[in-house]
Amino acid sequence: MTAMAKHMAYSSPRPLTPADSARASHVINELRQAIAKYNDVKVAEADGYKMFAPQLKNQPQYHFTKGWNAIRNQWGFDPARPTSLLYKKNAKGEFVLIGAMYTASKRTSEEDLNERVPLSVARWHRHVNWCIPKRQPKERWFETKNGQPVFGPLGVATREECDAAEGRFIPQAFGWMVHATTFAGNDLKSIWHDDHMDHDHAMMGDPKNP
Repeated sequence: MTAMAKHMAYSSPRPLTPADSARASHVINELRQAIAKYNDVKVAEADGYKMFAPQLKNQPQYHFTKGWNAIRNQWGFDPARPTSLLYKKNAKGEFVLIGAMYTASKRTSEEDLNERVPLSVARWHRHVNWCIPKRQPKERWFETKNGQPVFGPLGVATREECDAAEGRFIPQAFGWMVHATTFAGNDLKSIWHDDHMDHDHAMMGDPKNP
């Protein structure tokens, strides 16, 4: 949890307004209609969605990403055009659609993020302070120090540590992201809840947002 928290940053919260609630509900309604057909993961794959990091087994949730959507979402927003679909596996090992993820470019301002999905309802997040191997064999990704990963989203979090590991420090990996647990009922807090936040609150000893 501590390792993850060092690599996460969030948009600033804003006071909730009725207009924001209505707008966030509209986004979800559009999204539900657009992705309902992807309950069958084979349909999603046929439409260009590909599993991110397929080599990682037993993921808490699986991202199936459509590259063309990711590119278009750098510059504009359409509620029916998520960058990724989110799946979990059931007891039978079958993929179950639980929601989707929107993305925006690194340069997107919080004002623009708020125009896409209100910041009073959703917390957009960024993956920050990554250390990645330099141009060396991919096996370096699996290096550890004192039992902890050196590289990636759970690795060292400062430029000095990264330099010592002969890695390349990246202040921000990827762009802005926000998850929508699309089929979690009609409560906006449940729908726009981000599991990453749980790790941060647990680490800091803070209560979860209700």
